[in-house]
Amino acid sequence: MTDLAARFAAAFQACPLVAILRGLTPPEAEPVGDALVEAGFTLIEVPLNSPDPYDSIARLVRRHGDRALIGAGTVLRPEQVAEVQAAGGTLVVSPNTDTRVIAAAVAAGLIAMPGYFTPSEGFAALAAGAHALKLFPADGTTTAMLKAQRAVLPRETKVLAVGGVAPDTIATWRQAGADGFGLGSNLYKPGKSAADVARDAAAFVAAVRA
Repeated sequence: MTDLAARFAAAFQACPLVAILRGLTPPEAEPVGDALVEAGFTLIEVPLNSPDPYDSIARLVRRHGDRALIGAGTVLRPEQVAEVQAAGGTLVVSPNTDTRVIAAAVAAGLIAMPGYFTPSEGFAALAAGAHALKLFPADGTTTAMLKAQRAVLPRETKVLAVGGVAPDTIATWRQAGADGFGLGSNLYKPGKSAADVARDAAAFVAAVRA
């Protein structure tokens, strides 16, 4: 296991929640990052369809890179992996299963967390070197489907439910086999104050630790 893979495993064990900061602007990066890290978050992504995402990633890394793993979401092309790495990012998160992106992340020594929806996509992602799988969109499927998938996916595979997850649905997803969660608009949306992010982050952390 590489040092970064070990850091990811430790961060995931400490708090298996990924903050998805879609729409974050660079000036918001520090205060929102402060709120999340203080609440206990150890995994943060800035989707690449946000304004100046690499600047936001770099700001978050400078401020919290010693306490959290930070990277990019909505990584759709292999060449974007190098840009994430240049900004200091260590997480490469995608909404889909693109083995080229996964392979590029693994080759760069970064953490690959691709989206998947079917067992075929999940196994293809793992074969390409994915460190964890993101069931997306979770609100487009059922806990019963995840439970069925967990029966065939390798036991050690970390699966995160992403899409529509709220504090009061975490327990149900965990019973179905979700190891962690990606949190988007229920945690952060453009214009949301850092104080409101702090409040909702605390609720999510309390729910996942319950």
